[in-house]
Amino acid sequence: MDDGKKRCAWIGSDLMRVYHDTEWGTPLHDDRALFEFLVLEGMQAGLSWSTILNKRENYRRAFDGFDPERVARYDAKKIAVLLKDAGIVRNRQKINAAVKNAQAFLRVQEEFGSFDAYQWRFVDGKPRVNHRRTLRQIPPRTRESDVFSKDLIRRGFSFVGSTIVYSHMQATGMVNDHLVACHRWSEVQSPAR
Repeated sequence: MDDGKKRCAWIGSDLMRVYHDTEWGTPLHDDRALFEFLVLEGMQAGLSWSTILNKRENYRRAFDGFDPERVARYDAKKIAVLLKDAGIVRNRQKINAAVKNAQAFLRVQEEFGSFDAYQWRFVDGKPRVNHRRTLRQIPPRTRESDVFSKDLIRRGFSFVGSTIVYSHMQATGMVNDHLVACHRWSEVQSPAR
């Protein structure tokens, strides 16, 4: 689509363009959506984001709309059903991690009042605005993602290494890693989400 807008260079399809233009990097404060991104980022490990994004609606269906209370109660029978679902990536470790992470997510909500309150502490409650000009300047992880990752692991989460956590931080707008020439770089700094 050539609408004259400059975008980050990683966009390779219409689906990725829509995701980039409407979600990625926009500060997010909805717990269910944060849980969805946390699970999907873990599911992406070793795969491309476009693979997961193409299966996103299947994941929403399979994981009960990413309701952490429901996912936390998944038993061996439900996991067996998920492992047969051709609409998602059928990886036992990742599916088990989603259930374990839902349980840990609920404990965090209980302790902090919301996962949002917990998560945003790692950037002092406001997005880190970066001024990157090329994709090469974007690191795979940062000091904040290292600390956030270690804390998640300490709290019982899995598939939350620093690189996965940094991707989560980018997706949920904790950091603005849109390139400065991208039309979204300035847009996400005053979101209505």
